[in-house]
Amino acid sequence: MPPPRPTGHVETFVDVPGGRLFVVADGEGPPIVLVHSAIVDLRSWDAVVPFLAGAGYRVLRYDVRGYGRSTTEDVEFSNRDDLIAVLDARGIERCALVGNSRGAMIALDTILEAPERFVGFVWVGGGIGGFDGGVETLADEIALFDEYEAAEKRGDVDAMADIDVRIWVDGVGQPTDRVPSEIRDAVRDMDRPLVTPGRVFGRPITLDPPANQRLGELRLPILVTVGALDTSGTLASARRLAEATGRARLVTLRNVAHLVGMEQPARLAELVAQLLAGLPRWR
Repeated sequence: MPPPRPTGHVETFVDVPGGRLFVVADGEGPPIVLVHSAIVDLRSWDAVVPFLAGAGYRVLRYDVRGYGRSTTEDVEFSNRDDLIAVLDARGIERCALVGNSRGAMIALDTILEAPERFVGFVWVGGGIGGFDGGVETLADEIALFDEYEAAEKRGDVDAMADIDVRIWVDGVGQPTDRVPSEIRDAVRDMDRPLVTPGRVFGRPITLDPPANQRLGELRLPILVTVGALDTSGTLASARRLAEATGRARLVTLRNVAHLVGMEQPARLAELVAQLLAGLPRWR
């Protein structure tokens, strides 16, 4: 049973150039910021937040531009600047970062651009800017990716959302009852608006040079977490980050796919707390 809803729940918006970000904070203590995947919004962290707040942390999460309740005009922008704007708006000097999937890439890029703002990093089933995976994509993965592309060309929103669930929630080649139906339904509901034609996400400015060329610059404590049922490219990225930094612990979770925080929230929160437990308090 999850812990009760934490105290100090605050919802607000942060204005950024050409956009507005929806931010939610829970709990009290040293701040941790959670950055979500590309097929969901900040609600994907709902099950993780009570555990982290219960462990004595102030937990912030936000919808990146174009996702959830955040909005943007069709402008160039920096996801890194947006993350820093969230910290500044909430009076946070330094924080720990947890990012899943695309959120892990945003978090990693931001750490490289502003390392003084971060005390620890948990990379969860993510990617690395400028890294192509280094492995051959499996045939069953290619088949699903091709199926998604065909659905996208047809403008079939329901099919795209269903395929995203099969790849990222179930895990490629896994049965559709492996994950509880409420998780599959929640992801589908968050994803459907994101794949609907006409959605405006803005035009992100990429980090230059990309993260893959700068991994040796990382100096903070890092935990690399990945589900064993994730895609071949994500598993390769996890190995790349752990090996390239020489300082990251790699944890592979059995019978878990891409959205670790939705499948195993208590375990992920435990791993985050373990990484941060030995650090001096920050704010």
